[in-house]
Amino acid sequence: MSRTSLYKTLATVAATVAAVALVSFIYYNHDPSSPAAPKCIFRLLTGWDCPGCGSQRALHALLHGQPARAWSFNPYIFFAVPGAVVFILVEAMRKSHPRLHRALINEATIAAVLAATVAWWIFRNL
Repeated sequence: MSRTSLYKTLATVAATVAAVALVSFIYYNHDPSSPAAPKCIFRLLTGWDCPGCGSQRALHALLHGQPARAWSFNPYIFFAVPGAVVFILVEAMRKSHPRLHRALINEATIAAVLAATVAWWIFRNL
């Protein structure tokens, strides 16, 4: 691994950690159930839940050590957030680990994630 590649990977990891820390700080200190919290536009317009509805409250509950409550708000975040972190890290290592990148980030994987998201979207509104 070249020095430039290593620096880029470390910078991506550092930016990801900083973003997670910032989001964690915000969701720990701000109750998304309050009237001032942003609301889902899709739900306001249709009355149906989108795949992300409840994610703010779920993250808040997780950060306060309440995984069962978080699950009740939106169980999909237990899969989506770790998956997103994996994709970010694999993308950061694209040049240093091209075989891993090709194996995990391809049309089939993207189609599977999209299909799972759409299935969750339909299932939660039945």
